[in-house]
Amino acid sequence: MPDFNFEQTDWDDLRVALAIARAGSLSGAARTIGVSHPTMFRRLRSLEARLGVRLFERTSAGLAPSAAGEALVQAAEAIEARLTQLGRTLEGREGRPSGTVRLATTDTLMAGPLPPMLAAFRGAYPEIVVEAGVSNAMADLSRREADVAIRPALDPPPTLTGRRVCALAFAVYGAPGDTGQGEGDWVAPDDSLSALKLSRWMAERGLSARATFRGNSLVSLREAARAGLGRAVLPCYLGDLDPGLRRLGDPIAELATELWVLTHPDLTTAGRIRAFLDEIYRRLAERRDLFEGT
Repeated sequence: MPDFNFEQTDWDDLRVALAIARAGSLSGAARTIGVSHPTMFRRLRSLEARLGVRLFERTSAGLAPSAAGEALVQAAEAIEARLTQLGRTLEGREGRPSGTVRLATTDTLMAGPLPPMLAAFRGAYPEIVVEAGVSNAMADLSRREADVAIRPALDPPPTLTGRRVCALAFAVYGAPGDTGQGEGDWVAPDDSLSALKLSRWMAERGLSARATFRGNSLVSLREAARAGLGRAVLPCYLGDLDPGLRRLGDPIAELATELWVLTHPDLTTAGRIRAFLDEIYRRLAERRDLFEGT
């Protein structure tokens, strides 16, 4: 780990690094902290100059921490967790958040890794009830259709605040006997999902025209692929968890997106919401390899 001079680093500096790592961009980090893009740029450059290292590198998916940046972010996350715990203790709320959290998420997340995480959250916070609304449309948190959204997004609504968990990868999957050789049969999204980047990607390559089955959800495509109806393009967190499927190649770079945990700014101080955001973000981040298909 780099030998940082933390005597020249305060919590505001660490918040800058955390925000950029979570958002994957200066603009997203600026929205999270509530400053302008130029201000965020200056603060990052000032921090890098004082520490004498480059903290972030530009990639095709946005800004990613360098080795030094990763070390700083890990230290900042540990400090953030301690400060959060201290705040709850001082407020007399530690271990006692209660009420209902209304969650908006997608069918693929609920059919994949999310339920065990919700069960673990229930064990940690038994007085909080989670109500999940499953839809592939972005819930309007500003109208209180939900308290928290966990979903893929490359550009979350600027009216929301939240954390970028990681990148999301897609790959081709087939039944266990599919070797991946030859053209093969395919299953594809139907017209109701035509706005998806996945639908356009398949259409551009002539795969949709060769589909032997179409479905209005990616979960239905997973089931069809497992039954041997054809190959499906699925999120890695959905396909890799299924023992009845075999991944037939590396993640498809053109379909990469991001996983976000979002809420309305007015809700961030509510004990039950803060508890859910902190706990679920931590558990999602622990499965980064699954989401990124590595």
